[in-house]
Amino acid sequence: MAKQKLKSHSGAKKRFFKTASGKFAYRKCSRSHILIHKKQSRIRRLKETGYVPEELAGQMKHLLPYD
Repeated sequence: MAKQKLKSHSGAKKRFFKTASGKFAYRKCSRSHILIHKKQSRIRRLKETGYVPEELAGQMKHLLPYD
């Protein structure tokens, strides 16, 4: 009998992606609108990619089994 496929978490699919080195990354929030009152240094920090800590990598593998 064939093994059933696992489902990916739909919320995690929209927010996280796997890098070429195997880490999980995400885009930071608060970057889409109401930028006029935010400092330029803050906006530059928000442009950077955020990375999931190694302690949570196991949970991410469970949420996104095929990434």
